[in-house]
Order: sequence, then structure tokens, then C-alpha cells
Amino acid sequence: MMQKFTSLLTVLFILVLAGCGSPYVPPRANPFDAPERPEVVLETSMGNIYLELYDEQAPKSVENFLRYVDEGYYNGLIFHRVVDDHLIQGGGFDEDLQRKETYDPIVNEASEKISNIRGSIAMARTEEPDSATSQFFINVGNNFGFDYRSKSSPGYAVFGRVIRGIDVCDQISDSRTTSRNGYDEVPVTPVYIIRAYRKN
Repeated sequence: MMQKFTSLLTVLFILVLAGCGSPYVPPRANPFDAPERPEVVLETSMGNIYLELYDEQAPKSVENFLRYVDEGYYNGLIFHRVVDDHLIQGGGFDEDLQRKETYDPIVNEASEKISNIRGSIAMARTEEPDSATSQFFINVGNNFGFDYRSKSSPGYAVFGRVIRGIDVCDQISDSRTTSRNGYDEVPVTPVYIIRAYRKN
């Protein structure tokens, strides 16, 4: 009896190793893994935020963002809108909430393949889908309501992610806010983008 039991265990062990006739399939890799992507550092008055940009998935958005970065456009601007555990938005106003002149708007590259998950960075826009210019926001929470649904619900274009410094984003989102100059959710103590530059 014991010999039969041992033989049965041996057969089961062999079947497990063989995968019961099915090949082993490794976990699906991150579809956005890439050997090298553009990286940008946002030096803020509350710490540094390191970004990786999806230049293959959102090429126009990345090209647009890097144009502003390379020209020093963001230097000295503020995060003018912060919502606790939701998002931080910047790239358009100085500390006096004066809007800075921009280049022409770009096409909305929002896609159902890329979600507004925590840590992603997306282009801010008006109600017109193809209206994004210099402003961006970082999702501090999972904002699935910002995702592309259809042509009538085009969403907001994610073009990268935070690879280091999400704790800084959390601190910024925790800022006490007020209404000022017709704008809501403005940090009482300005949070500056001291400098934005390419890391590679």
C-alpha cells in the first residue's frame, strides 16, 4: 500500500514539473517597460519629483512637455491647484496667478491603454479635448474618471509617470488651500517649481 502511495506521489510530482502538458507562461510584463525613456526632474520647493515620459505611447504630449522643459518655461512657476489625495496641477501660472503665454494647443492623445493611475502625469486641458498647452497634473490618487472612454468622453492624456518622489507629490497635495483671484484650491503657501530639466 505504501509503495503504491509513493508511486502515486512520484507521478503527481512529474506531472507538476511537466505543467500537466501546458507550458509555463510567465507573468505579463509591464506593456510600458522600455530600455530607456526621457526622464525629467522637477525641483520643487518641497522636494524633487522624478518623471519618466512615455515617448512611444504619447509622442506629441512628450514632445510638447519637453519643449517647455528645455526652454526653462516651468522654472519659477507654481502648482496652482492641489486637491488632497487627488491631484496636483501646475505649469501655467506664477505666484501672482498670472498666466504665462504658451505655444499652440496640441492634440489629445488620451488612450484607453493608459490610465490615470496614482503617480501618472497627464496633460491638463479645458473642456475642448485638443486644448492642452503647458499645464499638467500628477495623479496623487487613482483617477479612473479621467480615462478615455469614447470620442464623446475623451479623457486626459497620460504621458508619463513618477518614478521617484511620489511622497513629495503627497506632501504637495496635503497643502492647505484657499480661493484667490478667481481660482479655487490654490495653496496658501506657494509651492514652486524651482527648476525643470532633463535627466537624460
